[in-house]
Formats: sequence, structure tokens, C-alpha cells
Amino acid sequence: MSARRHFPAAPCLPRRRFLQGLAAGGILLGLSPWSRPAWAREAVGTASGTAKVLSGTEFDLTIAETVVNFTGSPRLATTINGSIPAPTLRWREGDTVTLRVTNRLAEDTSIHWHGILLPYQMDGVPGISFKGIAPGETFIYRFKVQQTGTYWYHSHSGMQEQTGMYGAIVIDPAGSDPIRADREYVVQLSDWSDEDPMAVMTKLKMHSDYYNFNQPTVVQFFRDASSDGFSAAINKRKMWNQMRMNPTDLADISGYTYTYLMNGVAPAGNWTGLFRPGEKVRLRFINSGAMTFFDVRIPGLKMTVVQTDGQNVEPVTVDEIRIGVAETYDVIVTPQDDAYTIFAQSMDRTGFARGTLAARAGMVAAVPAPDKPEPLTMGDMMGDMGGGMGAMDHGAHGGMSMDHSMHAGMAAAGASTRARHARTEYGPSVDMRVDTPRTNLDDPGIGLRDNGRRVLTYADLHTIGGPLEPRGAGREIELHLTGNMERYTWSLDGLEFGKSTPVHFRHNERLRVVLVNDTMMTHPMHMHGMWNELESPDGRFQVRKHTIAVQPAQRITFLVTADALGRWAWHCHLMFHMDAGMFREVVVA
Repeated sequence: MSARRHFPAAPCLPRRRFLQGLAAGGILLGLSPWSRPAWAREAVGTASGTAKVLSGTEFDLTIAETVVNFTGSPRLATTINGSIPAPTLRWREGDTVTLRVTNRLAEDTSIHWHGILLPYQMDGVPGISFKGIAPGETFIYRFKVQQTGTYWYHSHSGMQEQTGMYGAIVIDPAGSDPIRADREYVVQLSDWSDEDPMAVMTKLKMHSDYYNFNQPTVVQFFRDASSDGFSAAINKRKMWNQMRMNPTDLADISGYTYTYLMNGVAPAGNWTGLFRPGEKVRLRFINSGAMTFFDVRIPGLKMTVVQTDGQNVEPVTVDEIRIGVAETYDVIVTPQDDAYTIFAQSMDRTGFARGTLAARAGMVAAVPAPDKPEPLTMGDMMGDMGGGMGAMDHGAHGGMSMDHSMHAGMAAAGASTRARHARTEYGPSVDMRVDTPRTNLDDPGIGLRDNGRRVLTYADLHTIGGPLEPRGAGREIELHLTGNMERYTWSLDGLEFGKSTPVHFRHNERLRVVLVNDTMMTHPMHMHGMWNELESPDGRFQVRKHTIAVQPAQRITFLVTADALGRWAWHCHLMFHMDAGMFREVVVA
């Protein structure tokens, strides 16, 4: 085992200081020369929140342990070339890139190039596309760059991503870039815990709400009784208790243990990007968090969204964007005044990452207070309320051993609307099923509804150029996102990864995938190797993405062209959910 596993106890810091971290936190650059290799001593930019940019076609990346301090207590992090974030890789469309990755850890490692189209042997998922990179070994990734835009890379081994192993990828077009800007910044969001990730998982297994301190209170009960009546307040609590669920459990892991980072800098450190008044500034937002959805806004400044997941979209101007784990959004802003705060609060409102756009170094702007957390609604639990109370089924009725995952259907001109539960969903791994899920894409999600700000939704996104091909779906597959909150088990169709069989796509077929979320949490679903072309509720092409956030009790559909031969991963990008079983292998043959 690596020494990284031996973490001291979390520091006893005042709550406010723990949330905001240290002003000078990050890589400890003052260590003795023998504590860090020479290449790590060169990564001085990380201290100020500027990852080193590596460009060209040949890259050397070394994975090792590096001492960091974000909260007042030194910890070991897993780093690439000694920095958090890892160096930004700048590629050009049409080039063939070679990346030599050397493992200096005491355990296996890997790098996955998130959202990048490549041969499956280069995808970097141990046990699926290759065996992993053993200690002391160097693995050579080589592939042709076939796309443009903002992407990222991270470890797909154990929980190394949580301990710092992630970086940005920027791919320039072979010709001119249709998105015009005077300057640009990568804004990489992430979450850091001083706790060993395995210790966090153990706590969640014992108490799934261990990190949830926003529990319903007696005061809230009397407030509900005053507004809705005593009987209604009692029935509301009774219903939640019967479901063994908590309406405030929006995120498994909260700011109680997480310090939220922007470009590797804690809130107190205040990462800063400079501008000249009137410039068009391109901000490449990347959510590299392990478990955190970020709601991003820049008070006093409109954001024009021009790209998501590396794909250019018709410009849409908004005040706020929810960025799911593993998603990317490029926006254009035109700052005029002296300073603006980039504010990225967690979905459960227990903390935030923060930085500044400033006309001069050292300038700051007011930091808004986090919004008040909102509980889940009945619509979040039951889906389409027109389905009545029978729209959700609770309880486990004895599992079946047969794998009926994917509910393979025949050719379909349009997707069906009613959920079809596999027999494997009726077991101890599933604590709820939604029969009539909602299909809307115009819902910004819990905590963002009717907040007085213009919030981006999937319904606003339209990929420029339309779908990749005109063919409709020849086959339909339905897959359910399932779990048991009390047991902290996560699965697809009620089957954890180790109990499931691969999903089979026929090479070059065009198929529709239906995802139904039977849980109370939002899941960012990522399919490796192929684009997901999200459909509107009426079956029209909406937007092309590599990661799609599926809200509670929601049903979404997307088309896939199975043009990538090989073995691919398909999973929830909430790291602890993936590790707990919400993962499948896709075989294209």
C-alpha cells in the first residue's frame, strides 16, 4: 500500500477557516530537495494557482506523491509532474500525440483522457482497456487528435483522482477558432479532503448521511405546521421516514470534510485572472471534483455559454450554470469594472470555491453568501406528479438472479415514455423505483429554481451543426440508475458492476439509450469512446455531450452511433458511486 493511505486525523480548525482553507495553501514548495524530484521543484506555478501549460506532440508525465497543505495540516497528494491541478495539455486538431506516463507510486495507476475519441487500448481504464501502469513502469499513450475544445484528464485507478490527480486539456482547431476572445483562462474546480478517501467510503457505508448536517429540525416542523397545517406536517415527516430517506441529502459528501478548490487554490487563496476592461475573456470551466456539483456565477457579469463538453453550441447568455462532475462549459464574459468574484458554490450549499477576475493584481470583489439549501420536493422523488402516488414504488421484494439490464427493445421510431423496471431492481440493492419519471430538460435542478437568476438548463443547449448523422435509432436500450441510500449501494438496474454483464453494441449501429433515475440524487453519467446526442422530450436532437447529468426521478434519452470498436467504460462520474457499483462495461463488436 502507498504511504498516501496513512492519513492523520482531520485538523481541528475553526469551521470557517476549514471551509475557506489557507491563503497560501497548495503544493509545499519549501521542502528539502530530496523530498521532491527535480521536475516537481519546477512546478512553482501551482502555488499561485497557475498550472504549467505543456504544448506540442510529445509529453512526459510522472505520477508521484507530493506533500500539500490546503487546510493547515500537511497531507500526501497524488500528483502529475508535482502539481495540482496537473499541467494543462495543449494539443492541436489533426496532430498525433505521444504521452509517456511514468508511475513513481507504490501502487498501480492510470490516466483516462476524458471525452477524447481514441482507440480503446489508449482509453486508460484498468481492467477494461488495459491492465494499468505498475509501479516503476512507463506506459506510452499514442493517438490522433480528432476533435477540438475543452476537456480534462484524470486517474481511473482507485481513488487517486480524489487525492489530486487531474488536469485540463485544451485542443485548438486546425484552422481558425470560431469562438473569438482576447484572452482565456482554464477554471478547474475540484474538491479536496484531508481524510483518506477509503475512510470516507467506510463512513458512508456505516452512515450514508454522515456528512449531512442539514437535517430537518423541530423549528422546521413547526414552520411547516404553521404554513401547511399540523396534519400535513406530520404526514410529510411520516412519509420521508417510511421511505428511509432524507430530503436534504443532496450530496453524499459536504463541506464538513471538503475544501473546494479553484485551479488548486482554496477560497482564502483567491485565484486571480487579470483582464483589460472591455476585453472578451473566455473562461474554460471544468468540474474535476470527485463528488461535487458546482453552481457557478459571476455577480455583476453575464456569461455567454459557447461550448459544452468540447462541442460548440449556439450562444446563450445566463447568470448561473450548474456544472456536473466531469462536465465542461466554455463561456465568454466582458468585464468592464475593476474586479468580479467567480463564485462556485456546492449544490448542498455547505461551501464554495472562489476566485477573482481583476483589472489589476491584488484587487478583490465582494464574495456572496451561499444560498440557503433547499430540500428535495415530491417531484424530485416521484417524477411526473400526474402519475399520482403510485408513480413511485418503495421497498425491496426479493431479488431475481437473472440479469435483465438494458431492457433490450426492438426498433423504435420514438422512445417510449413509461419506465420499464428490470426484475433485478426488486432486491436489497434498490430502495425506490420511479414508474412515471419526468422528461423535462428545462429544470435547472434543486436549489436553482425560481432564484431570480437566469440559470442554464439542457433545454438551452443546441450543438452547432446538428447531429452527427441523420439515421434514427434502430434499437432502444433502457437502463435504470438505482441505489439504496441506507446501505450506500449504487448500481444500474439493481446490479452492482461485479454482478453485471457487459452491454453489447453492434458496430456502427445507431441506437437510442434511455436512462431513468430511480434515486434521489443527480448522477453525471459518462460513456467512454462515443458521443451521446441528447434528445428533447419530443425526440429532436438537442446537444452532443460526453457526460449527462440525470436529475432525480428524471428520464432522458440520447442517440449513440457505435462506431468505436472495443471495450469501454460507462459509469456515474460521482467517484464513490462508481466505486460502489454504478458502472458497466460496453462492448462494441
